[in-house]
Amino acid sequence: MFWNLVATIVCGFAAAGIAMGIRTATAKKAPRWLVPVFAGLGMMGYQIYMEYHWYDQMTARMPAESVVVATESQAEFWRPWSFFFPQINRITVLDESSVSRNPANADTARFQLYHFRQTYGGRVSKGTWLLNCPSRELVALADDGSPNTDQMRRLATDNTLLQEVCD
Repeated sequence: MFWNLVATIVCGFAAAGIAMGIRTATAKKAPRWLVPVFAGLGMMGYQIYMEYHWYDQMTARMPAESVVVATESQAEFWRPWSFFFPQINRITVLDESSVSRNPANADTARFQLYHFRQTYGGRVSKGTWLLNCPSRELVALADDGSPNTDQMRRLATDNTLLQEVCD
């Protein structure tokens, strides 16, 4: 987060420098307000760029055994451009190395899912899940390993998670 702030400030100074160059090139005939406007647009442009490239940066840093199984896009009123060009701000990742089958019942699989949320601090939550492949029932496991039936749901047949775990 600190380096993101530094980069934002540097982009603001760089854009202000461009505006000062324009003023110098026009023999100071360009309006003075051009400098702070360019600085603000430069900082805002960098932040928008970083927001839209968050998904690419996150997936590039993941290990090879990680598979993105779901993405979410959410428009927010303080980011009006997100209504026209939705950005990915949440991803769910399956750790393929954590997938294990029950020897007594090969139709069930236990695995780890990681949920990443785009925030300035970066939010990550991890959970252990149990999937019954024939019935497509997915249930979260509590810390003690017992199923949490409040979070049980049935997956669609074309769900990426179902295809990755059960195939």
